[in-house]
Amino acid sequence: MTAFSKVKLIVSDMDGTLLNSKGEVSAVFFKLFKELKKRNITFCAASGRQHNSIIAKLDKIKDDIFVIAENGGIAKQKNKILLSHYLEKRKVLQLIPILRKTEGANMVLCCDGEAFIESKDKYFIKHFQEYYHSFQQVENLMAVAETTAVFKIAVYHSQSSEKYIYPKLQSIQDTVLLKVSGKNWLDISDKNANKGEALKKVQELLEVSKEETMVFGDYHNDIEMMQEADFSFAMGNAHKDIKALAKFSTETNDNNGVEKVIKELLDAL
Repeated sequence: MTAFSKVKLIVSDMDGTLLNSKGEVSAVFFKLFKELKKRNITFCAASGRQHNSIIAKLDKIKDDIFVIAENGGIAKQKNKILLSHYLEKRKVLQLIPILRKTEGANMVLCCDGEAFIESKDKYFIKHFQEYYHSFQQVENLMAVAETTAVFKIAVYHSQSSEKYIYPKLQSIQDTVLLKVSGKNWLDISDKNANKGEALKKVQELLEVSKEETMVFGDYHNDIEMMQEADFSFAMGNAHKDIKALAKFSTETNDNNGVEKVIKELLDAL
């Protein structure tokens, strides 16, 4: 596609997108990244994950990329904070009791550099460590919320966050941003905390337009950033809503969907 020659910024979600089902970044991507760098095309990882967790996956290139973490709660270039949006303390304190009463909900308070849980569910704890490398298990999340600023509350359900958690929180959706961010996850953030707002900040710093931006995503937390790019790609494994929204599509995360488009882009230059 000759229009690919316009692209100066590539933004990719992590889980279900750049990462395969085993949570791995392919060797092919790192090889392609070297070529992108030679051509002065910037890469940005944008995820609901904790910043530390994203960096662990992309350690080889961490000094050469932008990172949007916690679904736009924070954006960084190396150690420089470009943007941060915290969830209002009183809202966090209101939400914790509601989520405690929601059957099957396991919550995570996502803070700067650290996550906090009070769940004793062994299956959840094992699963959630993939996304939150730095965490503490505490007795009372209310005590944490009283003293520590929170980017977002991530809520996990072992079967489906969209089916079992999202409907229970409809009464609060006017005051916070609710995002189903994966099959098992739902994120509760400040209204202004989303990947799209964070991407706009990165574009502004780089002086890159929507017409020069390419985005890859698979779930509802990718919607806003897809709206900030002329080249928006839905993964083959994406939620049907994302497939309907995206202007283009690619193969699944287990079939190098991101890498195949990047290679096509490089071949067009």
